[in-house]
Amino acid sequence: MGLGAKPSGQQNGREDASSLVKWARKNRRAITSTLFLIVMLIGFTAANPEVFSQFKTYRSVMIALPISMFLVVPLVFVVTAGEIDLSFPSVVGLSSYAFASIVDQGGEPLLGVAAALLVGAALGYLNAILVVRIGLSALVATLGMNFFLRGLINILVEGFSIAIPEIRGSLIHSLMTDDPIKIVEHLGIPNQMLWALAFMVLGIFLYNRHSFGVRVHCVGDNPESAAEMGIDVNRTRAQVFIFAGIGAALAGIFSVMINFVWWPTTGDGLLLPVLAGLFVGGTPTWGGIGTVFGGTIGTTIVAFIETGVIAAGLTGFFTQFFYGLIIILSLIFQRFNGGRVR
Repeated sequence: MGLGAKPSGQQNGREDASSLVKWARKNRRAITSTLFLIVMLIGFTAANPEVFSQFKTYRSVMIALPISMFLVVPLVFVVTAGEIDLSFPSVVGLSSYAFASIVDQGGEPLLGVAAALLVGAALGYLNAILVVRIGLSALVATLGMNFFLRGLINILVEGFSIAIPEIRGSLIHSLMTDDPIKIVEHLGIPNQMLWALAFMVLGIFLYNRHSFGVRVHCVGDNPESAAEMGIDVNRTRAQVFIFAGIGAALAGIFSVMINFVWWPTTGDGLLLPVLAGLFVGGTPTWGGIGTVFGGTIGTTIVAFIETGVIAAGLTGFFTQFFYGLIIILSLIFQRFNGGRVR
């Protein structure tokens, strides 16, 4: 070893430290959201240790949390591409209506799932036509679509709900919701949570390791440069809206399976919590960057707020206050955690 050479162990240590620093910088938004969730849960536990020391508290959140996760994962792609989709609550309602109607009329639940996914993808494509082909503002077009589809639902059903208790005990219900899979039966984790986690992993792969994610990043950062690189910008923008429609359809299917009932208001209360989770999770509004894992953490933060507020002994009137407080604080942390990255 020469006089100026450094020991190999020291070099390897510095390389490992450098790699860790690069990884932390690359994932700082998701890390910040995770730390925020941990601190929040610690605070809720300190406020009421009896409630937050029991697993059933977390399980109750995990029953409905997957619905938001199915929505937030594709929305990360939409916002990263420089767009926004505000129609997903009504897409949830209409696609789940297709599923519930088929099952209610004696059809195979699997056929209902296929129909719901087809409706969701078609509605996503309709959004793409309005925004990409016609050139309307995504904010205005998808907001208008949200009202239009909700009105269509009310016209079709005239306020009546659809109950499908017959789906209980069916193979597809056992696989997708309610009863834990044998591997995790002792933990009591609902099946829908496992499906949502698998969907999140798929989203992370597509976003970080697949050419689709690369195209979405490029289009959201600089569409002109993306076009010069040979990327079909309009096709990529259309694909993210279709993906959002499929995610909304999955959310609607699981919502009906969890409750055994479809209501005309299905999906109505999801707009603000899901968008809050998206931005709290570290996906900024300007496009080009985002985080799928952070988005799921953000929805988890929002899901625990109401439970934590009530467990802390406060009334439900404080819920919106803490929604706003946590959203503002997390966005401030994200703002100082790094600006726009090209």
